[in-house]
Amino acid sequence: MNKELIDYLSQFISETRRAKFDEVLNFRTRHITIVLEDLYQPHNASAVLRSCDIFGIQDIHIIENKHAYTLNKDIAMGSPKWLNLYKYRKEENNTLTCINELKEKGYRIVATSPNENVCSIDDLTIGNPVALFFGTELTGISETVVEHADEFVKIPMYGFTESFNISVSAALCLRSLTEKLHKIPINWHLNELEKEELLLKWLRNSIRKVELIEKDFIEKKGKQ
Repeated sequence: MNKELIDYLSQFISETRRAKFDEVLNFRTRHITIVLEDLYQPHNASAVLRSCDIFGIQDIHIIENKHAYTLNKDIAMGSPKWLNLYKYRKEENNTLTCINELKEKGYRIVATSPNENVCSIDDLTIGNPVALFFGTELTGISETVVEHADEFVKIPMYGFTESFNISVSAALCLRSLTEKLHKIPINWHLNELEKEELLLKWLRNSIRKVELIEKDFIEKKGKQ
């Protein structure tokens, strides 16, 4: 059913657009995921999503303990509609809920830290799925993340300033990890079902009055 619907909806976008969808799908991954804990500045949240889309990261996990996650549309540039956003906001400790869910899915919990005695992002091994945590703008990752992290990484720095802006940190980390990912002999791509589901989502987000078009498709199928 999905494949037939995809073929039907593809008539309502240009061939160039559809070819772009297929190209981007080939570089999408869930092998690396990004986790944002308690960000409160909309421009940072938006810039991180934009970087995730650019580097092919499909899933972003958003923890809201003290601060609600908001976006700046001018900075995000429409990136949220291409991504899967998972929000954690219902529990007393949303951070722990997120960590437990990711560990159950096989992710290693990797936290960013300026500590000198931690692994450089360039040396992080990514043979197994990685969930990279970024903390709030002022204080960084929480004690819950520190307690449950499997590994810590830092970005090499050579100046007086002690840290990068969080959106810059995310972009630098993703550049390093995705470059490495594309060179190692593991299957980090989405499977065919995941690609199909994502393609359908993108088509729906790209076509005006798509609900009416889908209704017409279902009616035609019913008459066959």
